[in-house]
Amino acid sequence: MATESSSKGRPGISTFKGQDRVLRAGRLGTGGLLLSVLAATAPLMVVAGVMPTTFAVMGIVGQPLLFVVLGVVLVLFSVGYAEMSRHVHNAGAFYAYISRGLGGTAGASAALVALVAYNALQVGIYGIFGFEVSGLFATYADLSVAWWIPALVAALVVGALGWLKIDVNARVLGVLLIVEVALVVIFDIAAVSDPAAQGLSLHAFNPDTLSGVGVGTALCFCIAAFTGFEQAPVYAEETSRPHVLVPRVMFLAVGGVAVFFALSSWALTVATGPSAIVGEAQKQSAGLLFGLTEDRLGTTFTDVLHFLFVTGMFAALLSFHNVVARYAFAMGREGLLPAAFGRTNSASGAPGTGSLLQTAVSVVVIAVFAIADDKPTGDPTVPVLHLFTWFGNIGSLGVILLMAAASASVVVFFVRRGAAGAQAWRLITSALAGIALLVIAFYTVKDFDVLVGAGPESSLSWVLPGIIGLAVLVGLAQGLVMRARRPEAHARIGLGNEAFQLEKAAGEAS
Repeated sequence: MATESSSKGRPGISTFKGQDRVLRAGRLGTGGLLLSVLAATAPLMVVAGVMPTTFAVMGIVGQPLLFVVLGVVLVLFSVGYAEMSRHVHNAGAFYAYISRGLGGTAGASAALVALVAYNALQVGIYGIFGFEVSGLFATYADLSVAWWIPALVAALVVGALGWLKIDVNARVLGVLLIVEVALVVIFDIAAVSDPAAQGLSLHAFNPDTLSGVGVGTALCFCIAAFTGFEQAPVYAEETSRPHVLVPRVMFLAVGGVAVFFALSSWALTVATGPSAIVGEAQKQSAGLLFGLTEDRLGTTFTDVLHFLFVTGMFAALLSFHNVVARYAFAMGREGLLPAAFGRTNSASGAPGTGSLLQTAVSVVVIAVFAIADDKPTGDPTVPVLHLFTWFGNIGSLGVILLMAAASASVVVFFVRRGAAGAQAWRLITSALAGIALLVIAFYTVKDFDVLVGAGPESSLSWVLPGIIGLAVLVGLAQGLVMRARRPEAHARIGLGNEAFQLEKAAGEAS
């Protein structure tokens, strides 16, 4: 345990007397890290849920092209982000990077935004998860189960797994993800082999399909599908070669996700015909994929796909839970949360207190929405249209802003180190990505009423994005107060293990 320093130590800095504030290194290789990161993208949830919604709400046929465009933007972002990961290894990746470039106060703000955003993304999935499990019980067991019951059970199971070491979680995530992706690929092949009347049309990749006022908002829908690839640096402290593995995993993840989603959304247009995809999506909604597989691959395949839809969401819940726990750990270690959050579980080495916090938040939010739901079975309004949609878009907005700030931080970080010349092309890609992400963030806020299915006069159009805005302001205030009252702790924001290596050296010298 770490204790307050005596007169021999540095004032305000605790001496290093143990490893409970350090995540165990060497526990993840390329495969485990990649699977943990990709699980957060929940590919089947995107193909069955996000894609039909985007087709239906936005009326844009060119969704496959949008995934290509976003893939390019996020590869540009990843160039600088990956280079930054070679210099900074911290479980609070986004806020650590932002701290190194834009200062500790900006880092404190980013930390709170990350904690709120990833909590929102994780908790929102419980809504659609509970609704789908409730539907499976009704279909296959003839049982009426309120959506919030499986949601609460899942929250407790995820919390228990989060308490265990990351190796167990990586294996669970990996098995679920591989099977899930395999089934979507089988559908893609079936759709291409048996296209609708228009044949193997590439019309969905025509730039003309992106004309119209809905393109900006459609980008908001689609970028949420990528959320997860940026989590690789969160696990940097738990890999043996973070400077090699983290960049490798990020590029594999963003490239793989872009290709996979572009091809899968194109397969949907091929299966229905480009001229019919919008109408079919509006008619069938989330049932679009399952209706198409029923026609081409039969009832058994579709039943398995329904089951994998649920397990894929569970994998995403595990992945986001782990990320939230590690952000809480990093914040506790650096004084942005109580010190208890900055200590690991002595048995497994996992950030146990952060895991408990995330579980408690999930249970409370599910309970609130359950109380508000007077139609707990059969009606998706509360679990899907409210809990899933509201929280999912709150989280997506937070992550978009974090990526934009991280892009700016990359530029400032290398310029301050006198490496602008050597890193010139990376700074250019980071600047371009930052501008593109700010444009997407603008449209996200501007059209938030569309994203959450509320009217233009609804207070939700400003209350929900205001949650992220409030996190920005509260985080800035915390950073300013810390700088004034605890300058040593403020200077340590974003340093992670480096700060504690300094403490260890100072303790040994004293």
